[in-house]
Amino acid sequence: MTAELRRERPAPPVRIVHLGLGAFHRAHQAWYTQRAEDGDGWGIAAFTVRSPAAAEALAAQDCLYTIVERAADGDRPELGTAIVAAHDGADLEALERYLADPAVALVTLTVTEAGYALGDDGLPSAELLADLGAERPTTVIGRLLRALEARRRADAGPIALVSCDNIPDNGAFLRRGLLAAAGGSADWIERNVAVVATSVDRITPAVTEELTATVERLTGLRDAAPVAAEPFSDWVLSGGFPAGRPRWETSGARFVDDLEPWERRKLRLLNGAHTLLALAGPPRGHATVAEAIGDPELRASVERLWDEAAATLPEGLDLEGYRAALLDRFENPRIEHRLAQIAQGSITKTRLRIVPVALERLAAGATASGCAHPIAAWIAAERPAAAPDEALAELSPELAAHAGFAASVRTAHAELRAGAPAG
Repeated sequence: MTAELRRERPAPPVRIVHLGLGAFHRAHQAWYTQRAEDGDGWGIAAFTVRSPAAAEALAAQDCLYTIVERAADGDRPELGTAIVAAHDGADLEALERYLADPAVALVTLTVTEAGYALGDDGLPSAELLADLGAERPTTVIGRLLRALEARRRADAGPIALVSCDNIPDNGAFLRRGLLAAAGGSADWIERNVAVVATSVDRITPAVTEELTATVERLTGLRDAAPVAAEPFSDWVLSGGFPAGRPRWETSGARFVDDLEPWERRKLRLLNGAHTLLALAGPPRGHATVAEAIGDPELRASVERLWDEAAATLPEGLDLEGYRAALLDRFENPRIEHRLAQIAQGSITKTRLRIVPVALERLAAGATASGCAHPIAAWIAAERPAAAPDEALAELSPELAAHAGFAASVRTAHAELRAGAPAG
């Protein structure tokens, strides 16, 4: 018999507000919160950004939901309990009411880069500027500024904002945009609002009818809002929490003084390998990360790239453990991470993830042959009619000017064109 999801004991008090209610938040920040040793004292009030559908589905089942961890050896369900209220993002009165409460200590955000309505320089876009004078703002920062003003008027004390979006130096990005849009509130924000930078990672595949059926089979519960997630999860935070925070470190989060090395670790190891596999995998008949990493030649190429990337990173980042964890998650066939999706925007990704490793290696007088294969794969996939030297110059004039590295790229490109083993 199928049962309805209902909360059997009182929900924890709201001490966190979240903007951007979606699968990632529910499988990441909310998951870390409920697993913290003091998590039963930190309830989350979550707001959607666009459609109210996610809030309506959760509210109908006491904001409970199932997190299905999709491991290679099967599915493991866990009840999500940290979210205690779910609201349409347009409910400004509720948002203002929460932030005017001194018990609310922090706001987390997962709204995607576009959701901030900021330019590449971190300054307000025309959309945000037009929204600031609106009676009912629709942008995330417009709504957040309105709620922070309610906190200032209530003299509710300091608060922390925690950006959990995949944006380089996301804390500084949010802080710059917020202050630029704040007008007369900027001084109060400077004194009372801490902005925390983070690095986040966990794949949350799309919800399917199969997932809903799996939840019912495993738990006997009817869940209209389940989420799926890979076993791997990572959260690194840097910054202050003037009004307190959950003890997230007890559930696996890491607090550091300098986030940049951890962001660079992710960019050069995780993202660099993804780019390599996305470019070199499809010509070898692979459609997903799991298929590509199962190819011994591509796996060896990833390891060579990682050896070179690791040499450019500082000590203290647990590189050996991180590499082992990445291989485990890459090999997981239950998480279908499609190479075609990863390959989008490959020139920018290659410039950010591969080129800096090669340049640093060459500047140190070391070889960078492990970087030559993904760059040759980019040329073969994205510039098939161009000569390798010409395409390399487009990608990086500095690398093209290095005769030895350019020769390595030409060799790797010739091997790829001839169908020879990767790398």
